[in-house]
Amino acid sequence: MRLLKTIILTCLLGFSVTFLLIGCGGPQSTEMAQAPPLLPTQPPTRLDALPDDVTKMAPSTDHHPPILHSDEWYPPVPMEGPVNTSGAEDSPFISADGNVFTFFFVPDVRVPPEKQLLDGVTGIYITRKMDGVWIEPERVVLQEPGKVSLDGCQFTQDDEIWFCSAREGNYRSIDIWHAENRGGRWMNWENAGEQLNVEYEMGEFHFTADWETLYFHSDREGGSGNYDIWVTHLVNGDWAQPENVRQVNSDAHDSRPFVTQDSSELWITRTYLGTPGIFRSSWTGDGWSEPELILSQFAGEPTLDAKGNLYFIHHYVIDDEIIEADVYVAYRK
Repeated sequence: MRLLKTIILTCLLGFSVTFLLIGCGGPQSTEMAQAPPLLPTQPPTRLDALPDDVTKMAPSTDHHPPILHSDEWYPPVPMEGPVNTSGAEDSPFISADGNVFTFFFVPDVRVPPEKQLLDGVTGIYITRKMDGVWIEPERVVLQEPGKVSLDGCQFTQDDEIWFCSAREGNYRSIDIWHAENRGGRWMNWENAGEQLNVEYEMGEFHFTADWETLYFHSDREGGSGNYDIWVTHLVNGDWAQPENVRQVNSDAHDSRPFVTQDSSELWITRTYLGTPGIFRSSWTGDGWSEPELILSQFAGEPTLDAKGNLYFIHHYVIDDEIIEADVYVAYRK
């Protein structure tokens, strides 16, 4: 029971464990969005910020390894390259071509969000594959110098990024924002607006490849209970009233949607036997199929490249305490 309570209180999985303000719903303090601009003059690097008293976990020391329930993939392993550390890597998103990878990073899961906001290192990072090798990740800066924000749950496509943020200018304590990349720099960040943030109560989200359909999770009225997956369509330049995707929702938490490039599959995170699990639903032509379990035991926030390689977040848990989080990958056979 204690473990189940821990998982529910930390909003299933992902950087919501360390970044509780994103995607968890319910009343939130506005203290972080109004925090004074006290960023370090020389922020530490990701590696410099890692705590000395935390030892990097590995599959050999994992008390609750992820369990694969499908023969379409090879057994999952930690993502290769410099992404994973003894801190928490969360909220993964991979481009369709498999060459660009973004994620949320916090060096110490024990640090509260109001301190993460000011540490100069917690936030969104990006790495690219060069000659088949992932290069050292760089932080994605989505705020003016001297101002603070805590950003995560990113979606990137083409030269555009959408993300969750705690900052000045929000309608809620946590809002959805978007920005564009011009000449290698992220700029022109803007709040996604009152309709999505307030009226639709949008949580973590995913667009279809044509930008015309938006899936998101929310505990808004009219759902099946807890978080549900909702969908809205772009009609004449406006987002239509959201519809509950009842075929994939349950009375458990159904959250963190991912849609494949061809819109044939909808992936979600759902509570399964007390911990997060990853489920897949297929488009039948008339609607979505009953979700099938693909991965369980502290596995969540799926993202896939065009080859079907499945990246996700796995948390290492000891004595009901989350020690760290890593990005895992199950390669398609």
